[in-house]
Amino acid sequence: MTNNKPKPDDRSDNVEKLQEMVVNTIENMEAAEETLAFTEGNNAGAIKAKNERRRHSIEGMRAEIMDEAKARNNGQQ
Repeated sequence: MTNNKPKPDDRSDNVEKLQEMVVNTIENMEAAEETLAFTEGNNAGAIKAKNERRRHSIEGMRAEIMDEAKARNNGQQ
């Protein structure tokens, strides 16, 4: 018989995980920028577009970090 209970929602390390995701995304952006120096045409446009999406993602992750940190400080987690 299988146990179908969902895992408990453990958000205690969300801030740390989100911060690591931000760092990884920034590193990916930097690597893409280095590649861009050797890329032309449509590929260059694709790299620029992807980095723009990464910038938006970072903004969202940083906002979520702030929300999680506030919740942690307010004792909600």
